[in-house]
Amino acid sequence: MKTKAQKIKMALKKNITGYLFISPWLIGFVIFSLFPMLASFFLSFTDWTMLSPPQWIGLENYSNILLEDKLFFKSLYNTFYFVLFSVPLSMIFSLFLAILLNQKVRGLSIFRTIFFLPSITNVVAVSVLWVWIFNPEFGLINTFLTNIGIVGPYWFQDENWSKPALIIMSLWNVGGGMIIYLAALQNVPQELYEAAEIDNAGFWMKLRKITIPMISPAIFFNLIISIIGSLQVFTQAFVMTGTQQPGMEGGPNQSTLFYVLYLYKKAFQEFKMGYASALAWILFLIILIFTFIQFKWVNKKVYYEKGEG
Repeated sequence: MKTKAQKIKMALKKNITGYLFISPWLIGFVIFSLFPMLASFFLSFTDWTMLSPPQWIGLENYSNILLEDKLFFKSLYNTFYFVLFSVPLSMIFSLFLAILLNQKVRGLSIFRTIFFLPSITNVVAVSVLWVWIFNPEFGLINTFLTNIGIVGPYWFQDENWSKPALIIMSLWNVGGGMIIYLAALQNVPQELYEAAEIDNAGFWMKLRKITIPMISPAIFFNLIISIIGSLQVFTQAFVMTGTQQPGMEGGPNQSTLFYVLYLYKKAFQEFKMGYASALAWILFLIILIFTFIQFKWVNKKVYYEKGEG
C-alpha cells in the first residue's frame, strides 16, 4: 500500500508532466498576451512616444480623452452606428441563409461552400474589391442603379453614405455565423416540426415557436461575437477610407473614423503610445460592459436543454 508521501509524489509528477505538455501555450500566452496587456495598462498612465523613456503622468491621458478629445467621441459614435445596424442585419441575414441551406436540395454542399467562402477570404483583398464595386462612376452597384433609373450615391466620397456602404459590405462576411446557425438547426428535433404541422402551424409560427427558441444558444453566441467584432472594426475602414493624406483618415468629415482606426492613428501615425494604450483600455471596458449586460439580461431569454444551462 502506497504511503501518503508516495501519493503526493505521484500526483506532483503527473502535474509536472501535464504542465510540460501545455508549456508552449503557457509561454506563448505570457509573452504574447499577458505581458503586452500588463505593459499597455502601465503605458496608459504615461506619456511615451517610443523615442524616449515613458514619463508617468497618472490619469492625464484618460482625462484628455474623456474631457477634451472630440475625435474620441466622433469615433465612438461611428463605431456604435456601425454596431447598431451591422449586427442585427448580419445576424438576420446569416440565419436566413442557414435556414435556406438546411433544406434538402441537390448540390447543397456546393451552395454551403459558396456562401461560406467569403468569410475565409482575405479581408484586405475583399476590401479592395468592394472599393471598385462602390465606385460612383463605373462600380457595379451604381451601374445597376443607373439601369433602373436611380442616381447612385457617391458612397465613400459622401459622409452620409460611407458608413451604410461599410454596413452593406459587412453582409458579405456572414458565413461564419451561418455555419453556427446551420449546426444548431440540424440539432432541432424533427418531431417538434411534425407535431406543429399536425396543428396546421405555418412557416412563421414554426420559426417563432420552435426554431428560434431551440437555437437561441447559437443566437446568443453569435450576438456576443458579432458585437465584440463590430466594436473592433478596423481593416475595411483602413483599407477603403484610411489611407488618404495625413489628417484626412476616416473618409469625408471622419465619417468612417472608427474607434480602432483612431487608436491606430494615435499609436502608429502620431506615436502617442501612452494615449493609444488608454484608448485601448477604454475599449476593453466598453466591450466588458456590453458582454456583462448580455450575460445579465439576454442570457435569461436563452433556452438550454436540461443539463446544459
